[in-house]
Amino acid sequence: MGVNTIAVAGGGPCGLTLAIELGRRGVPVVLVDPKPGTAFNPQANATQARTMEHFRRLGLADEIRAQGLPADHPTDIAYFTRFAGHELARLRLPTAAEAARDVRKRTGSWAVAELPHRVAQKFVEATLLRHARALPGNDIRYGWKLEDFVDRGSHVDATVRAQDSGASSVVRCRALVGADGARSFVRSRLGIGWQGETGARRDFMGGRMLAVYLRAPTLRQAMPHAPAWMHVTVNAERRTFMCAVDGHDEFAFHAALRDDEAEDRWTEAAARRIFAQAVGVEVPVEILSIGTWIAGHALVARTFRQGNVVLAGDAAHLFTPTGGLGYNTAVEDAVNLGWKLAAVARGRATESLLDSYEAERKRLAERNTGHARRLADSIGLFRASPALENDDEAGRAERAAASAYLTDHARREFDIPGITLGGRYDGSPIVVGDGSAPPADEPNRYMPSAVPGGRPPHAWLADGRSLFDTFHREWTLLALGGEVPATAGFETAAARRRVDLRVVRHPAPSLLDLYEAPLVLIRPDQIVAWRGRSSSDADAVLARASGSPPSAR
Repeated sequence: MGVNTIAVAGGGPCGLTLAIELGRRGVPVVLVDPKPGTAFNPQANATQARTMEHFRRLGLADEIRAQGLPADHPTDIAYFTRFAGHELARLRLPTAAEAARDVRKRTGSWAVAELPHRVAQKFVEATLLRHARALPGNDIRYGWKLEDFVDRGSHVDATVRAQDSGASSVVRCRALVGADGARSFVRSRLGIGWQGETGARRDFMGGRMLAVYLRAPTLRQAMPHAPAWMHVTVNAERRTFMCAVDGHDEFAFHAALRDDEAEDRWTEAAARRIFAQAVGVEVPVEILSIGTWIAGHALVARTFRQGNVVLAGDAAHLFTPTGGLGYNTAVEDAVNLGWKLAAVARGRATESLLDSYEAERKRLAERNTGHARRLADSIGLFRASPALENDDEAGRAERAAASAYLTDHARREFDIPGITLGGRYDGSPIVVGDGSAPPADEPNRYMPSAVPGGRPPHAWLADGRSLFDTFHREWTLLALGGEVPATAGFETAAARRRVDLRVVRHPAPSLLDLYEAPLVLIRPDQIVAWRGRSSSDADAVLARASGSPPSAR
């Protein structure tokens, strides 16, 4: 292996996305994961709008949107006393077909190239794997474990071993990325601890949870309610949630466990019993898998990088899954890291460019884990009265109060464009600010803004294309309006610094108004790096934003 090879430990969404980002840029990747293949269990179930925009950039969005629930299946979030009991609240959301059809009509907070999609992580991983394996420089090895590594300063020697044969080899690589999950061997080996909150105790989303992947062919007939994607039970006996996996009979079911319920008791019979509690009636169930996990984490690694070893995904941050932010934050780690590692590995940028990864992503991880924690408090500390299920005046009053609370909570948890689209890298060493104040960071409201450091504002063009589809796959200089300043300064600087930049011209006045400057520099991860009215400082701007070495001059 050459010293421009990147080794990746972990074949989940983060590691696979990183392999695609690097492989598309011609950087060889060796990815190892001790599992025999991609996930069998559904795992995460919500792909946020920003993640879908990145999948669109990679050419995967249509393929991923075609998976998961049938196109006409509701994606509502619904709350019940029991699945076959009283419905308490419902947040109606568009089906996949409606999302594809109506996205061009959305304005304001939801002015996006892609709306969110409800799809089990197992389907996303399989798609990412196909595309990662198709890239000629990628060596994807499931059934292989990272056993040890040594950072030599100029490179890393990573020892990997096949789980079946025991054969081992040493991968000599420019950098090692630990995307190896919550129990990360890489993070542990480096001695990097957590900061944040763990061990939060709540009636729900705080403590041990039972996870059951099941098939229940007659469940729909037992539920006297419209179909939904996310089903949540709220009662005094046990709190649970359940996601539809295939839109027919497969579900991912999770139940809060009591302190007196030991892990070794979780047989198929016990899982059926707890599922029947949630439904309210007995229904035939086929158990596909059983496991447990811990809710109540809001943790971020104390550092994301040590020498030539980098942490990403769950190895760098642990979420309680309220808001569905863990997997999406992990994908954005890979998107942010991919172009930077490629630039360094190819000699197009200095080592210092990698410093910006932690500067940008650690703060976002702290923001997102904090938001998920507040949502977990909101739903998990809500106390369900035993009277909630009574068919009398007291029960009706309790259900009305619960309905009001849960309706408000559902909006705060599942209508979060500000969180998923509004992440910003203000203060980053590679963002060239212009003195403008960024918009307020509001979880449930996103204000499109071209202030450097954030997502570029989106628009649909007159010819029907997304503005984002016109961006170059690497660096883009938007030249907006009818009277555009000269762009030669950027083109000359890019050629000198070996930065793959393309000038993209859009004369529509509306885009100039949207971006509030005629020249806008867009990074490969579709972040505004700079905007201005002249290319007179183009060389300095591009040097800082791309991390290119001084010798490039």
